[in-house]
Amino acid sequence: MSRSIIPELTTREVWFLVGSQGLYGEETLKQVAEQSRAVARALEVSSDIPVSIVWKPVLTDSSAIRRAILDANADDNVVGLIAWMHTFSPAKMWIAGLDALQKPLLHLHTQANVALPWADIDFDFMNLNQAAHGDREFGYIESRLNIPRTTVVGHVSDPAVTARIGSWTRAAAGRAAARSMKVARFGDNMRYVAVTEGDKTEAELRFGVQVNSWGVTELADAVAAASKEAIDELIAEYLESYDVAAELLPGAARHPSLRDGAAIEVGLRTFLEAGDFSAFTTNFEDLGTLKQLPGLAVQRLMADGYGFGAEGDWKTAVLVRTASVMGAGLPGGASLMEDYTYDLTPGSELILGAHMLEVSPSLTSAKPSLEIHPLGIGGKDDPVRLVFTADTGPAVVVALSDLRDRFRLVANVVENVGLPEPMPRLPVGRAVWKPAPDFRTSATAWLTAGAAHHTVMSTQLGIDVFRDFAAMSGVELLVIDADTTIEGFGREVRWNAAYWRLAQGI
Repeated sequence: MSRSIIPELTTREVWFLVGSQGLYGEETLKQVAEQSRAVARALEVSSDIPVSIVWKPVLTDSSAIRRAILDANADDNVVGLIAWMHTFSPAKMWIAGLDALQKPLLHLHTQANVALPWADIDFDFMNLNQAAHGDREFGYIESRLNIPRTTVVGHVSDPAVTARIGSWTRAAAGRAAARSMKVARFGDNMRYVAVTEGDKTEAELRFGVQVNSWGVTELADAVAAASKEAIDELIAEYLESYDVAAELLPGAARHPSLRDGAAIEVGLRTFLEAGDFSAFTTNFEDLGTLKQLPGLAVQRLMADGYGFGAEGDWKTAVLVRTASVMGAGLPGGASLMEDYTYDLTPGSELILGAHMLEVSPSLTSAKPSLEIHPLGIGGKDDPVRLVFTADTGPAVVVALSDLRDRFRLVANVVENVGLPEPMPRLPVGRAVWKPAPDFRTSATAWLTAGAAHHTVMSTQLGIDVFRDFAAMSGVELLVIDADTTIEGFGREVRWNAAYWRLAQGI
């Protein structure tokens, strides 16, 4: 029954727009078209870039520019635009088009050749190869119109250039996914908790995501309607995919609990598919007639690309879904995570992250075990869950908070490590990591930023993708990485407070 809803990014398009003008004559424009096709083709075949790069005919006047951008706005497959001024494209021609732009923009500052043919350069060559001139004109009008964009500089044969463009295209795909995202909240958020609250109306304006609530009774009805055949099919999948504890095997004493967990997955998946939801939340304080906390079901749905937030935390559900889309096709995964407790051994500090049950098995390449244990919270039957430790290696943890006048993303670069010792008494999905630049600086900065305790952990993405996503979405991002200092971070928080209030206008 496992069905991924992570899109194939090859079905998403980024249009390659090339600027020039009629001044140079038809022969030059033919060369512009030929060379720009070659640049677009180099991006299209690059393994760094997961989306399709679609070259568009050379743009030489205002009406054509505006029409191309309006067409891109209207095409749901188009997640962004790359613009390159091959020759000199007078920037006033771009005003109407850029003013109408609704898709993310990357300004590529490149040229057709790598090395200059010094001995052969004449004015025909200069007229054709003047991106150094044209892109500066374009950069001016982007700034004059205050157009958000990412600027990438260098020849497309440089792996650093294609890698940077690839990161941007992933962010653009995440941005598009957020704009079509529907989040189902079963019940409200956990009582008295502050950070899981937020302005859902502003979220729809800023990110495009729709966040609405459904009673847990509707979920319970869907679970009760799960057929024996659908449950049997899931049980067979569990037995094949995981190391299932003996007490949960067919005919064993606790097997009915595994069937209850499978029924929850069938019902939950059916509800989400019927409503075209790509993210959801639950709350252990509001489970209605569900027999156990949805643990196994939530873990598997996250691995399939659904966003999830515990205790009604819809903002984290949005992040998990967005990170899953942005990381499509890369090794690793994205999951709800929570900083739970610390090892404060001086010089060897570690963070142990987990949740009650809901950590995605996409974080591990090992075969998880499927077990049942008491939970001690929620007042329901013992829940089934997958038990594993996240793979070692680089990762990022990112939180989304509502600061009343804006949303704030906070990202920490971390390194997942192995368990220092076995943890037989904590049978959950978990991760252990060292935060950059060090524990004291990381935790101080996190608290200074007022960042949430729920996060998305991505083992697929680097920080650049989240930088681009924040810029595209018009939200603040604070990064904690190897270069962070407590003093510098504090200054950035204060500067940002002034900038973001001024940027919103009166």
